[in-house]
Amino acid sequence: MREPGAIVLISCYELGHQPVGLAMPMGFLEQEGFSPVALDIGIDKLDEEVIRRALFVGISTPMHTAMRIGISAAEKIRRLNQNCHICFYGMYATLNADYLLETVADSVIGGEYENELVQIVQQVESRSVMSRPVADSVKLKRAPYLKRLSFPSTNRKALPPLEKYAKLEWNGAEKLVGYVETTRGCLHHCLHCPIPAVYHGRFFAVPIDVIIDDIRQQVEMGAKHITFGDPDFLNGPTHSLRIVRRMSDEFPHLTFDFTAKVEHLIKHAGLIPEFQKTGCIFIISAVESLNNTVLKYLAKGHTREDVFRALDIVRSAEIALRPTWVAFTPWTTLDDYIEMVEFVYKEYLIDNVDPVQLSIRLLIPPDSRLLEQKEIQPYLGELDKASLYFKWKHPDPRMDELHKRVSQIVEDAACPRRDTAITFKLIREAAYEARDQRPPGQFVYPEFEDREKAPRLTEPWFCCAEPMKNQISI
Repeated sequence: MREPGAIVLISCYELGHQPVGLAMPMGFLEQEGFSPVALDIGIDKLDEEVIRRALFVGISTPMHTAMRIGISAAEKIRRLNQNCHICFYGMYATLNADYLLETVADSVIGGEYENELVQIVQQVESRSVMSRPVADSVKLKRAPYLKRLSFPSTNRKALPPLEKYAKLEWNGAEKLVGYVETTRGCLHHCLHCPIPAVYHGRFFAVPIDVIIDDIRQQVEMGAKHITFGDPDFLNGPTHSLRIVRRMSDEFPHLTFDFTAKVEHLIKHAGLIPEFQKTGCIFIISAVESLNNTVLKYLAKGHTREDVFRALDIVRSAEIALRPTWVAFTPWTTLDDYIEMVEFVYKEYLIDNVDPVQLSIRLLIPPDSRLLEQKEIQPYLGELDKASLYFKWKHPDPRMDELHKRVSQIVEDAACPRRDTAITFKLIREAAYEARDQRPPGQFVYPEFEDREKAPRLTEPWFCCAEPMKNQISI
């Protein structure tokens, strides 16, 4: 187990970022004397020769798309190597543990999983946990580990170069992007989010020295921009400020982005200007809906009015706000959808919203806290085990048809990538046509070629949307 190649860690998809789901556990394993190999099948083909030599394969599944790809990869891995131990780790591994253990996995771990991953590798090494065949194996399903870890340095050297991942697109140029997580878990309990089902309102801070060292490694690899990939960068605002201050002092040329809840942007409004001064150029925030009833059912913690307040706060600091949406839920009406589209249009946010956001349909995975809510029950269908989510049907057939049409518009626009404004115009027209109307007035937007576009990453896909098919090759 100590020789190079005996342990293989696989990332399936991390939103176009160099995967922290490999960098972190690589550091833990190497600290214990192992020599893992890293594969990212989001950008490269699965190396069959590497798989045939493996004794242990760990598959990182931080999101739904990664889970779907990971299962397909595990099926192929099992055909190539009957005897290796396959471990799924990460957020969606926990949510789908029963299905995984029934099908392709020998072990499943989640939460702060790195120490657990090392322990399972050590058990495979000592043969206290057997590999295949199934009759001789011991299946391991562990509750999410929710204790603070002692973090070693990450290992980025074994990962593909940053050139292979999403770029920052801004002011007509593209720059390499690094990716770090300063906290894991989340304080909040949004019902549609998978994190509360695993972390139950807890979050853990990664030590600042570990984060700065990770950023330093990526700067040496050419990063000019850093994405802070925390579920909410303002869960620990003091921690976040210390990090960006140190980063700005050591790397004053770096820009960055982060994700934060609407309510946190309002609560910590006084901090937003300092984030701008230290290099923040855009903030992602899960607006999800402008309908207060939908926001209540999702337990978002903000209102429609709060969205406008947050937008003003961020704009006043000369930072771009990039709102995300759950555009289709059982409670979202056609009027709600059109109001969302008009909000994006009238607030000049077309270039701040990737078109795929306007196609996002509420995803309900196993163990979702939404399943406990009475409001979802009238619309809820059966669990599609293979697809890893519960089906649901909208009470207004027009909404399900609109979802299909918008999804097709988005897919058609992806390759080659169409101007966002043109795609938005088609989506807006489709929404009004679903109501047997034409959009009011003439579509007017700054000249497509000459307008100044908001900063964005070139990977527009999110955890509840399928990535472009030609990016994944198992």
